Amino acid sequence: MRSRGEDSRDMVEGGTQVTIAPSLSAAVGFLFRRLFRFTSVLLGIALITFSLLDLAPGDPAELVLLARTESPTPEKIEAVRKDLGLDVPFFSRFTNWAFSALKGDLGRSFRTGDAVAREISARLPVTLTLAALTMVFVMVISTVTGLVSGLMHGGALDRGMRAWAVLSISMPDFVLGISLIFLFSLKIELFPVVGLSGMHSYALPVFTLGLSIAAVHGQVLRAGVMEVLNTDYVRFAYAKGLGPWAVIRRHVAKNALLPVVILWGMSLGHLLGGAVIVENVFSLPGVGTLLVESALQRDIPMVQGIVLFTALSFVIVNRLVDAIMRFFVPSLISQSGEGR
Repeated sequence: MRSRGEDSRDMVEGGTQVTIAPSLSAAVGFLFRRLFRFTSVLLGIALITFSLLDLAPGDPAELVLLARTESPTPEKIEAVRKDLGLDVPFFSRFTNWAFSALKGDLGRSFRTGDAVAREISARLPVTLTLAALTMVFVMVISTVTGLVSGLMHGGALDRGMRAWAVLSISMPDFVLGISLIFLFSLKIELFPVVGLSGMHSYALPVFTLGLSIAAVHGQVLRAGVMEVLNTDYVRFAYAKGLGPWAVIRRHVAKNALLPVVILWGMSLGHLLGGAVIVENVFSLPGVGTLLVESALQRDIPMVQGIVLFTALSFVIVNRLVDAIMRFFVPSLISQSGEGR
């Protein structure tokens, strides 16, 4: 009995290639299931965040009055609660917010009164720049360290890189960030202490944010390289007379990098949501800093908008990586099999 996946593959019968396309109903069902999962994840995250903010101590109306330097009398608090819609029952507020979010309206900030989407958009360039530079750093460092450590496993260089990886993974980001500020900003005065004053201001945040991620990915790549080196097709490639660099380029690197590419996609989705700790340590005006400021002020619409943006970024990036891997993995497998 044939499986559904086999129906969409190419078959060879009597020397003639026959392509069996998947049915329209199967394709529609697949898209519907993916859309349902996508919506369920976002809705679940939004509901959990909304519930936690509602259960948190403190009254947002009182904080709004204090931010306006007004005395929070019971009458004023009640008036602000009605103005912000906080007098409506929980599920009614969540339902209204969810339907508005589907239309692209994330509400207005309790603190500033500006549109949530506009404030997130204003902070987004800093977070995007930090995420892009960090991903470049992670990809370069993890690829170099993973390949070198895997190809020279058991040697002194491999042991040194593994020790560096353990140290990098164990050190919290805020400890590393503060240490770098003390050394390179206060002592050497090579970089600004906090804030943005040019592209060089991203150097320390990128190093702080990317070091532990690169260490993890490098160790995953090291394990993949060691596994691929023990396969039969690599031994056969050496037996055919291929040089070490040709074997590494054609067989080892391509196959060992597959799981690391997935990790890169997951890390990018996380970084797009804002590196909260690093942005706050270096006082970068990004989405992560905005999230902390809003959470401390119980700015519910802003926190909800940022969490939704983070979840949306993570899910979309991971779906894209999954689709890319599904498209390219068969070709990579066939290419690696050519050397057998």
